[in-house]
Amino acid sequence: MCGIVGAVAQRNIVGVLVEGLRRLEYRGYDSCGVAAIVGGELTRVRSIARVADLAAQVEETQLASQTGIAHTRWATHGAPVTRNAHPIFSQNTVGLVHNGIIENYETLRETLRAQGYVFETQTDTEVIAHLVHSHYRGDLFDAVRAVVPQLRGAYAIAVIHRDEPHRVVGARAGSPLVVGVGEGENFLASDALALAGSTDRFIFLEEGDIVDVRLEGVTIVDARDRTVERPIRQVVAYGGAVELGPFRHFMQKEIFEQPQAITDTIPAVDAFSPALFGERGAAVLPGIQRILILACGTSYYAGLCAKYWLESIARIPTEVEVASEYRYRDSVPNPEALVITISQSGETADTLAALKHAQQLGHTHTLAVCNVASSAMVRLTEMAFLTHAGREIGVASTKAFTTQLTALFILAATLGKLHGQVDAATEAAYLKQLRHLPAALNSVLALEPQIISWSEEFSRKENALFLGRGLHYPIALEGALKLKEISYIHAEAYPAGELKHGPLALVTEAMPVVTVAPNDTLLEKLKSNMQEVRARGGQLYVFADADTHIESSDGIHVIRMPEHYGPLSPILHTVPLQLLAYHTACARGTDVDKPRNLAKSVTVE
Repeated sequence: MCGIVGAVAQRNIVGVLVEGLRRLEYRGYDSCGVAAIVGGELTRVRSIARVADLAAQVEETQLASQTGIAHTRWATHGAPVTRNAHPIFSQNTVGLVHNGIIENYETLRETLRAQGYVFETQTDTEVIAHLVHSHYRGDLFDAVRAVVPQLRGAYAIAVIHRDEPHRVVGARAGSPLVVGVGEGENFLASDALALAGSTDRFIFLEEGDIVDVRLEGVTIVDARDRTVERPIRQVVAYGGAVELGPFRHFMQKEIFEQPQAITDTIPAVDAFSPALFGERGAAVLPGIQRILILACGTSYYAGLCAKYWLESIARIPTEVEVASEYRYRDSVPNPEALVITISQSGETADTLAALKHAQQLGHTHTLAVCNVASSAMVRLTEMAFLTHAGREIGVASTKAFTTQLTALFILAATLGKLHGQVDAATEAAYLKQLRHLPAALNSVLALEPQIISWSEEFSRKENALFLGRGLHYPIALEGALKLKEISYIHAEAYPAGELKHGPLALVTEAMPVVTVAPNDTLLEKLKSNMQEVRARGGQLYVFADADTHIESSDGIHVIRMPEHYGPLSPILHTVPLQLLAYHTACARGTDVDKPRNLAKSVTVE
């Protein structure tokens, strides 16, 4: 969510700024804008439509400059209207873009009003722009250094001043910001991807850093106001256009990319080894006796599934916490436990804050399961496993989730082997199943036509229940989340055994009940729960393994899955739920890839 691009150069960089915004569109936004210094004055163009509209305005106005900043905004304070769109100006001298939330903005606003500043927007961002203006004494870097200690919350900012061309000043606390190092030109962005094609050399700013970006180089001061050197890393960030090919939406494309994504995630090894998790793996993993998993949203459901694997395969007690709750409750830490954080982007604000909180509580052993090698999360943790899902454009996660599950299963099998719970024969069987998993997924994807026929019925509903048991309960949770995210149908998921403890009151003929029905040890219990639904007139939509002997009948609609796939079955059962949500959303005509109110990378609390 929210994207920043800034640049100083000896050429017109407005095109670079707009192209950077295009590459950040996948993160989610509801307005966008660009500001530049033109003839000693600040000029800006803003839009509450897509970046394509902004680009058209830029072309029409022939905006050109050697210094500028640009932004995609996901609204937090103030409606998504043009006057709230970034860049935000103060007195037509300071231009600023901001990711994050300023928690003490109301107090700062009242102080600034007393000084005579007039607020034109509903944003928390405007207080930063006015503060910079109030502290400006001819040096923008000094002004930002004076402002930052007054800010409370999470933020990344980029600031320009009309009197200082060829200069952009940035600062970060809790939100990512990177410097792009070029030849005779330098850049600032919230994501290296935005600068692909302009540079492949990046400085990843640390928490509390303030950076002065000029033509001749960059200067960085840290949270203690000391000048510091940060390493320059070479990162190849693919920024080419991503083509839909034969697919209608990126979400559909990414659903069908899952066999390849999982192939890329599975290491080409003949054994589960702690070395798969980094240099520290061999020293740390054999001694792990407890695990704490921290994540949000879809990644949290991956963590819930991992709990079943870690406890059944490795016999290691595991807790799973919603990251935003963990950091605010009075927990009892066990510093010997391994803390696992799960995030597609590696920049999820709540998960990063929870990780830092765990480290402050004394947890020294940390592992990131992440899709982005250069992310803050990977840099902050002791170990990491990269999922290699590739770029995921659709806001509703698909291949990121199934590759997370794959990575977590590999971790469980590795820990099981290290703890004497997985023998050689079991290890060989797990490896064989993993290698066959992409082919098994292709057989599930072939069910799409049958799922499309269900989606027409679902598109007319406003509520749905999802049921699962044991290892597949988190998959039911993920299925309900997908449906509500992109079709806007209210959906809830429950362990099937909980039906009679309340949710059964909701069941009528108008309520579709989606059931995940693998042929595991809980199958007979699940069948009893299904009968509870039918007895109340509920309509069952069942994804059943081929060997479950569940047949279609009055009120029971069955799509036959492949044979039961053992402990990896949750990954297979995820895919038809993704397809059901996708085709239901298509039938309802929603914006599948960019659902309302949501963002891809959630970098604010």
